[in-house]
This record gives sequence, structure tokens and C-alpha cells, in this order.
Amino acid sequence: MTPEDVRARFAAPLQPLPPPPAWLRPERLPDGLPFERPAPPPDARPAAALVLIYPGADGEAHLVLTERVEYGSDHHSGEVSLPGGKADPGDADAVATALREAEEEVGLDPVAAGVEVIGRLDALWIPPSNFLVTPIVAVAARRPAFVPEPREVAAILEVPVAAFLPDVVPTIVDPDPRGRPLRYGAYLVEGRIVWGATAAILGQLGAVLGG
Repeated sequence: MTPEDVRARFAAPLQPLPPPPAWLRPERLPDGLPFERPAPPPDARPAAALVLIYPGADGEAHLVLTERVEYGSDHHSGEVSLPGGKADPGDADAVATALREAEEEVGLDPVAAGVEVIGRLDALWIPPSNFLVTPIVAVAARRPAFVPEPREVAAILEVPVAAFLPDVVPTIVDPDPRGRPLRYGAYLVEGRIVWGATAAILGQLGAVLGG
């Protein structure tokens, strides 16, 4: 799959968008009941994430993920995630938030990379942080020159988009390595577990592209 294939799919996306794979949904242990994500509350904080797709060295579509720096007090520290974060008062919209956060976290220069926003995925509420995240999908004409922000990003991961298509073999995490009473599906990327909201966003991306 190439970036142009991605662009073509988002030129006329299915409406409503297909959901992520059902196997990604967490289950509570020990009873195995599905973890149902509640509707976002009125005071949910707006945030955005950037799903940035660009040509790899082989011409295939890749996207950028980050491994967060480990902070004991942060709900999402140490996790693999998309570039993104909360909206600032000066952000015009979710696109502005996503691009600004990507510039801060991975040094994205949208002009130099030829970035074009082509769509968005379903907004997702994250209860621990109370963020309502809007995933913005963009295609870059060239591979960006990534520079991690050391206070936030421990590692930059460049992953083929094909790793999130519907025919990927599920990785089931049981038990949870952090001791939480959960069993869940995840993607395995360079030996790292991608789960939760990030996996849901990428799972929906895969469903759109593979639909």
C-alpha cells in the first residue's frame, strides 16, 4: 500500500466509518466482560492526534508513532502513541492542534514534508485524562526529517501502514503487564505493545483502508 492508495481511499470514505476490529476491545478480568467506553462528558477536554502517512524507503506507506518518556505520575507515560495532545487556546481547530503537537514532539515541518490533510477518524474519549481526541489523517509527499523532543519522546517508531490492516494476526495481551485487571487485543510494533486509544485509532484506519 502506497500513500497514494491511502489518499484515494480517503477521497471517498465510507460513512459512517467502519469501527476498529472487535478484538481490540478490552475485557475485564476475571469475568471477561467487555469494557464499554462511556460517552464523553460535557467537560471533556479537546485534543487531537496526527496520523501522518508518508512514503518509506521502499515507497510503501508508513506512519510515525512515538514511545513516550516514562513518568510515574502520567497516565500515558511509557506508552506508544500518535503525535498529539490537548488543544491550546490559540489553535484554530483540531487540525491546528495535531500539526502543532507533531511539530513539538517529532519536529515535523509540514511545508518541507509537503503535508496535506486528507481526512479524520472518529473522535475518541480517553477517560483517565478526560481528553476527547480527534484523529487527523494527513499524507506527506516526502519522508519528514523527524527530531524527537527529549522531554516527551523516548523513541520515534516508523511503522508500515500495512501493520494495521484488517488481516493482521491479533496480539492478545493476557495478563496486562502493568497489573491492571484487563485482557485486550493489541498491535505489536518493534517489540512494543500498541493498545488502548492508539490501537483503536489505528484499527479504524486499517478498517477504512482495507474496507
